[in-house]
Amino acid sequence: MNPIYHQAKFINSSPDLKDTPEDQGKEIAFAGRSNAGKSSAINTLTRQNGLARISKTPGRTQMLNFFEINDQKRFVDLPGYGYAKVPIAVKKKWHELMEKYLTQRKSLCAIILVMDVRHPLTEFDWQMVDWCQHTGLPLHILLTKADKLTYGAAKNTLMQVQKELIDINFPLTIQLFSALKKTGIDEVHLALDYLFNQVEFEEEDDVEQTDIQ
Repeated sequence: MNPIYHQAKFINSSPDLKDTPEDQGKEIAFAGRSNAGKSSAINTLTRQNGLARISKTPGRTQMLNFFEINDQKRFVDLPGYGYAKVPIAVKKKWHELMEKYLTQRKSLCAIILVMDVRHPLTEFDWQMVDWCQHTGLPLHILLTKADKLTYGAAKNTLMQVQKELIDINFPLTIQLFSALKKTGIDEVHLALDYLFNQVEFEEEDDVEQTDIQ
C-alpha cells in the first residue's frame, strides 16, 4: 500500500478542457460504464469515503473531475458511459468532452478502466481497449463489485476476460476489486505506482493483479 494516494484532494470539476487544471505533470484517468463503480473505487483506494461523489443514479459524473495527489500527479474521474437517464444531447456532450480529453490532454499517462465483474467487456469497454491499443497508452482494468460473486465465480470471470484480451499488444493488467470488502487495494496502488512512474509492467506472483501479455 502506498499512503501517497491517501492524500488525494478534489481540486476541480471541468465541463470543458479550457476549465481544466494546467496540462502538466501526470494524470491517470478512471473510465467506465455508468454505475460500474468508478467513484467507489477512487474513494476506497484513497481511504476517503466522500472524495468522489457516489450516487445510486447512474451517470451523475457529468464533468471531468480532477483530484490532486501532489503537484505532479492527479486522478481524473471521467463521465460514465451507458444507460444514464439523460437527454441524448447531454450524452453527446459527455462523449465529446471525453473524446477531447483523451485525444488532447498531454499529461494523460494511463487509463484505469472500471468494469462491473458481472458485466465485463461492454461495447464501451472494448472501445477504450481499442483506443489504448491504438495510442499505446497503458491500461489497468478493475473488475469491481467482486463481492457480488463467489470467489470462484469471480476468478473464473477474471480468467475469461484475460482470455478475451490475450492478443492485446500494449501494457495491460487486470485485477479483481471490491470497494465494499476493501479487497484489491494493494494491487491498485501497485498498478498506480507503475503507471505514474512509467515503469514497465511485471508479473507479480504474490498478488491478484495479473499481466496478461
